[in-house]
Amino acid sequence: MPGLNAQATKLAGYEFYEKVLGSPKYIVAPMVDQSELAWRRLSRRYGGQLVYTPMINAKLFSENNRKAFREQQFNTAEGEEGSPEDRPLIVQFCANDPEQLLTSAKVVEPFCDAIDINLGCPQDIARRGCYGSFLQDEWDLIYRLVNTLHKNLSVPVTAKFRVFPTVEKTVEYAKMLESAGAQILTCHGRTRDQRGHNTGLADWEKIRAVKQAVSVPVFANGNILFHSDIERCLEATGADAVMSAEGNLYNPAVFAPSLASMPPPVLPPSDPNTPHPRHWHIATDTGLHPAHTTLALEYLSIVKSLKTPTSNGAIKAHLFKLFRPALSRETDLRDRLGKMRVDRGKERECVEKWEEVVRELDARMRRDAMDVNDKTIDELITIDPATGLKILPHWVAQPYFRPLPPPPGGQTLKKKEIKSESAPADSPMTNVNMQSAATEEPPTSSKRTTSERSPEPNDDASKRIKLNTDSTDSG
Repeated sequence: MPGLNAQATKLAGYEFYEKVLGSPKYIVAPMVDQSELAWRRLSRRYGGQLVYTPMINAKLFSENNRKAFREQQFNTAEGEEGSPEDRPLIVQFCANDPEQLLTSAKVVEPFCDAIDINLGCPQDIARRGCYGSFLQDEWDLIYRLVNTLHKNLSVPVTAKFRVFPTVEKTVEYAKMLESAGAQILTCHGRTRDQRGHNTGLADWEKIRAVKQAVSVPVFANGNILFHSDIERCLEATGADAVMSAEGNLYNPAVFAPSLASMPPPVLPPSDPNTPHPRHWHIATDTGLHPAHTTLALEYLSIVKSLKTPTSNGAIKAHLFKLFRPALSRETDLRDRLGKMRVDRGKERECVEKWEEVVRELDARMRRDAMDVNDKTIDELITIDPATGLKILPHWVAQPYFRPLPPPPGGQTLKKKEIKSESAPADSPMTNVNMQSAATEEPPTSSKRTTSERSPEPNDDASKRIKLNTDSTDSG
């Protein structure tokens, strides 16, 4: 498998991309608490060719007295993270101190193919912690973060960043990252102000400008809802690959073409005597949309098979995103999922409780799918009047989107007015705002364990302010 053979000389740029990573085209993004080992394995089964770990706090990870935190973030004890089944793999850190970053990177260096620096997180927690996109005005510091890893690691360093308001500054920024030693650049086509209800569209033109300005591989990030958006993005940006975050969370098969040589695995329904619905898995817009309960059962099966623990917070978040099309109907199951609690030391037993709820939902979804067995796929798919995008039957995995917010003055934009030069005119991404509804999912406990809290800032003026890891969006 690419990336597992030791290299006499550290490969760089396209040589690294091709010989070590295997020229991946479909990339699963780093997502805080959401691109954990079990999800990475599921995503690879459905077409993910390169996967990133969740964002890891380099400050906490670098401290010798935080063994529990290290094992929670990247478990080396069980030998599964960074194993042949988990490669190619890039580990992402957020950081604002070059020495802390290097110390942390050295720990995981033997278990990955590259180290990525998060320069894109736009959340308030990143502002308070002084990392992610809130470092983008400190170019000297960013240069030192990248260059320190470039000079001192046996694996390459990469960087994921957000664009600036202007093409010119975005290109200048990308060139600086390349000159510092970044061997792959992932360009998220949104500014750091584009978040929450103001997420809006990613600007593919800026990604294209970055691609044309640098000599290292460029991954495009943003505006991927359906499989058909992938080729549109590659054509519009000229990027070497496409990275998906939210698209992957709502449908981990987003990279799987509808004409895939291998059909999706079909796990047994709650009742073995239940017939298989005609449209249980749907192929549309060149992509595959499996039944979300099938995906959930497969994911939980992976969780149970691993020695590496999977946090129940991650499991709950994945299930709520997968089941979003159905939970507004099945409110009793939504409430059961939301109220599920896990006693310390009984995490593995809880997986069976998750499965009970999933199998109950599976039975209801099969019932609904059987009720329309005589219909065609075209009859089952509707069009959202606000966006013009397809809404698929509620039992299959599908993207979540909401219309763009109204302009100042409160007038709602008409569809023909919501256009963007960042996507072709016939692209569904010309009038959509992709954004997860975090407020619609029951939150996990707001209290953090001792191992998750950041210590007080060091008195040393050379150290940056404290880092935190509360965000689930790594930018």
